[in-house]
Amino acid sequence: MASRRAVNLSLTLLLLHLSILLSPSASEFGQFCDAGVGYGESACGVSGGSSKILIKGGTVVNAHHQEVADVYVEDGKIVAVKPNIKVGDDVTVLDATGKYVMPGGIDPHTHLAMDFMASQTLDDFFSGQAAALAGGTTMHIDFVIPVKGSLIAGIESYEKKASKSCMDYGFHMAITKWDDDVSREMEVMVNEKGINSFKFFMAYKGALMINDELLLQGLKKCKSLGALAMVHAENGDAVFEGQNRMIELGITGPEGHVLSRPAVLEGEATARAIRLAAFVNTPLYVVHVMSIDAMEEIAKARQSGQRVIGEPVVSGLVLDDSKIWDPDFTTAATYVMSPPIRAAGHDKALQAALSTGVLQLVGTDHCAFNSTQKALGIDDFRKIPNGVNGIEERMHLVWDTMVESGKISASDYVRITSTECARIFNIYPRKGAILVGSDADIIVLNPNSSFEISAKTHHSRLDTNVFEGKKGKGKIEVTIAGGRIVWINGELKVAPGSGKYVSMPPFSYLFQGMDKADAAYLSSLRAPVKRQISTE
Repeated sequence: MASRRAVNLSLTLLLLHLSILLSPSASEFGQFCDAGVGYGESACGVSGGSSKILIKGGTVVNAHHQEVADVYVEDGKIVAVKPNIKVGDDVTVLDATGKYVMPGGIDPHTHLAMDFMASQTLDDFFSGQAAALAGGTTMHIDFVIPVKGSLIAGIESYEKKASKSCMDYGFHMAITKWDDDVSREMEVMVNEKGINSFKFFMAYKGALMINDELLLQGLKKCKSLGALAMVHAENGDAVFEGQNRMIELGITGPEGHVLSRPAVLEGEATARAIRLAAFVNTPLYVVHVMSIDAMEEIAKARQSGQRVIGEPVVSGLVLDDSKIWDPDFTTAATYVMSPPIRAAGHDKALQAALSTGVLQLVGTDHCAFNSTQKALGIDDFRKIPNGVNGIEERMHLVWDTMVESGKISASDYVRITSTECARIFNIYPRKGAILVGSDADIIVLNPNSSFEISAKTHHSRLDTNVFEGKKGKGKIEVTIAGGRIVWINGELKVAPGSGKYVSMPPFSYLFQGMDKADAAYLSSLRAPVKRQISTE
């Protein structure tokens, strides 16, 4: 048995090495091609065309208002939004009659070109962004992982990775240890690098996980900098115990992943993070809310007036854990992510929470590992790289699941896929709006057109898709990024290096009034008490 596993592991590592070597790289060519053609120079289109665009006759949708109007774009900015705009012959005109004209999506949660669990995610800052643009997302915020704990080394690494970007992007920063150097480097990130959020992992024991003492120090530092603290909320110690328990029971397949980290551990960590943030009095952002347990903790906190943001991801909104029990390892391993996709019922509850404002915006946690990489854990679920896709599918699935079903309005859709993210990370109204002066990041969605998702037609480098076969109504027919038409007639026209880094300033709206709350707290202490010291 041991020799067979050794052979399997050797073959898996060989295949993994070959798959990464043979995977197409954006540096090998000048632009991206239509998915039907695949990667390669000969069939690629070139990003370009007129810098002047008129979108005529569509229903322009913002987070709080919609109207039938034209939208005129020039040199990457929205110049006018009003009916019956007249233009010259040098303007590209798009007819949006009967369609919705909306801000491009902003994905708050991605992992492109990330080194994790003895592998690297296949989608880099070109292929992942190209996929995003095909799906109507025009900006994303990626997580920088420190190098040996150094934030400076981490940002330098990610700046190089992002040099091939084809759409706008920003960065969050993970904190994986604590000392005076990290504290000082957090100041550099905020004051010089345009980062206004820091993520703390309460899971992945022995790798990224931090303890409560570090979390408290990080929360205090975030508050002083006006930066938003983010948490991956699972009880890492209990998950570690759960993993060992599964192995002892002989449960080594992908189902062991789900069984080892039940929803109660997500709920516990979410509650703990919320209470510690309340103790420090600083805003908190809970990433990838996957369970009723976590959602209910966020609901209670928000009802009490605490500033807590809850971010479900599209996989948790539209999938359940049924595939994780598939007898085919490749199929089951495709769905391994953390926190896990939950049993049926959690998805509907998260949808309801999103529709009522308990949860505020939708991300993806796009973290792309192919079937060969996932096979690293064929004999031990603990070695399966965690992650699923979603950067291309999010906008379509949220429309079909939430708007087409009648759960939310088109304006709500704009809010949860774009505007609220821009507000939280302090880049509104440059992003997240169809307003004069805003960046020309725009999508045209046809509510009467249909879509179908397949690994054969998606633009990610993945060979699988967790949303395989899903169909729905509401198709994004045009994507404009930075004033350039990059997706139209089912074709992508993007070039590496055309994306821009978006600096995000500190002290977003979430921090407004925090000083008054601190003052009220201090005045309520009735301390220190003056006492007479007896001389007897």
